[in-house]
Amino acid sequence: MSTSGKSSYHHGDLRAALLSAAMEMLEDGEPFSLRAVARRAGVSPTAPYRHFKDRDALESALAVEGFRDLLADLDGGRGLPSSLPDLAEFAVAYVAFALRRPALFRVMFGKPCDDADDERVKAADALHELLTDALVRVFPDADASALASAGWGLAHGLACLHLDGKLRATSDEEVADRVRGAFLALASIGS
Repeated sequence: MSTSGKSSYHHGDLRAALLSAAMEMLEDGEPFSLRAVARRAGVSPTAPYRHFKDRDALESALAVEGFRDLLADLDGGRGLPSSLPDLAEFAVAYVAFALRRPALFRVMFGKPCDDADDERVKAADALHELLTDALVRVFPDADASALASAGWGLAHGLACLHLDGKLRATSDEEVADRVRGAFLALASIGS
């Protein structure tokens, strides 16, 4: 199939096709440009510009999808944590997402949100709200903002330390045990 000219455009949802192609390339470790994404999606080289002004806009859209996927993983049908062990499992899900989808995780957190990019800001805010709600539910008398920063910092830091090879593990369960242990250890300090 030719990837140039109008005859190659056959997608009912061009934006979704472009995002899918870009996500595949990202997760396969392939460098991508709008032209390369268009080629992967089987559309003309100019087609991506109908939805994305440049590569940064495409990365931002990927980040939005990543935030949504992470929120779905954190929810996992179990709702908000109601105890410290539940909260530790929430952190385990966060770190597991990062390790399962490292390239996407880095895109999500590699750059500050552009305040002009409403969707990315909203998606990042939704994650922050969920994390804050989860922590406040377990620790209702704590300073919500400080606690959210501490809890997110711990989970995110553990994810990054594993991604960067600073903390090694031979299995997913070893990673999960480390994350659980870190959360439970910090909670025991104040007891």
